[in-house]
Amino acid sequence: METVNIWAVLVAAIVSFLVGGVWFSMACFGKTWMREVKLTEDQIANANMKKVFGLAFVFTFIVAYCLAAFISTPEVTGLTGAFYGFLAGFGWIFFAFAVNGLFEQKSWRYTLISGGYWVVVLTLMGAIIGFWR
Repeated sequence: METVNIWAVLVAAIVSFLVGGVWFSMACFGKTWMREVKLTEDQIANANMKKVFGLAFVFTFIVAYCLAAFISTPEVTGLTGAFYGFLAGFGWIFFAFAVNGLFEQKSWRYTLISGGYWVVVLTLMGAIIGFWR
């Protein structure tokens, strides 16, 4: 296994965080997501957002690092990295959300929004990690 490029991991985590800012914005899926998880704007405004964003970034960094550990081989390119990221996002994360959603009786809208976010960001993470060798 090749060495993990920590800078690529950091950039991948930052990019996925930025995508999340757009994905869960009111202009995109934010209103629907809030309705599906039964959160109000007041609840979000009263949450400890430093803690939420801080831990979310740490956890996203860990996800990016683990993906990099899986795909850090000499033959991985930006394109194959994106493909491996897509497979991880779609094959593992999306369907993990789907299984949990079935048991938690969540809607398919919730699964598509939350699981779809991870498909997109893991694809981007894989592309960044694969490209930045």
